[in-house]
Amino acid sequence: MLTIGEFAKLGGVSVRMLRHYDSVGLLRPASTDPFSGYRFYEAAQLARLNRIIALKDLGFHLDQVATILDERVDATELRGMLRLRRAELAEALTRARSSLAQVEARLRIIESEGTMPTHEIVTKSLPAQHHVELTGVAASFVPEDIGPVVGPLFEELCVRLKAAGVTPTGPGLARYEDAPEGGILVHASMPVSADLQHVRGLDVVDLPAVERAAAIVHRGSMAQVLPTVQALAHWIEDNGHQADGYTREVTLEAPEDLDGWVTEVQAPLTTA
Repeated sequence: MLTIGEFAKLGGVSVRMLRHYDSVGLLRPASTDPFSGYRFYEAAQLARLNRIIALKDLGFHLDQVATILDERVDATELRGMLRLRRAELAEALTRARSSLAQVEARLRIIESEGTMPTHEIVTKSLPAQHHVELTGVAASFVPEDIGPVVGPLFEELCVRLKAAGVTPTGPGLARYEDAPEGGILVHASMPVSADLQHVRGLDVVDLPAVERAAAIVHRGSMAQVLPTVQALAHWIEDNGHQADGYTREVTLEAPEDLDGWVTEVQAPLTTA
């Protein structure tokens, strides 16, 4: 038999919590000394305690936990419920990290107002290219909407190119346009040999040359690209130019660490 303190330590809970579980009838001690009132537990009761904690972590109230345990949910069902909860928590964590990145990006914009960098911005022509691409739709052009769409598109694009035995001839390109029914069309593409006319499951497109584009190199995660994009917009306006549509992004380096990414942001300019 285990004292309540020993049982609490093994179960990773507080003595106070065990007393509460006893008071609501959720986990009774195996025995209670009639004179001292000391509670004693058996090691076998750890199984029920583990299920109580797991179900609480899933978001169930204690009365719901009692009902579930009385219905004797088996380990397989409980594992399935925990895996679902784990996936939900992982998604929430991803959203929280994305939100934090956006807050940090906005803060950098505010802190650097009036001192936007211009020395890294150049104008250049962009050659015509033969690409294969996949297309998706994002709710808007903000990074938190674009990221969850463009990332999987490029992953799937690479998988399909590898399966087809096709080697890209250059870095990936993301480009955008308004979707007919609202939102943003996201095109994830890679340049390929000009004689390649068909790849199963992929669109083959010829991107026309761009006479003039303003370009700036962004270093770091694309979740924090806003300061770079806004610097480019300031430069275009201050130098009497006008952007022609959305910016494009050429991935120059893409290590596993997103902070090590290097991306060229290109803004095609209208030809007056």
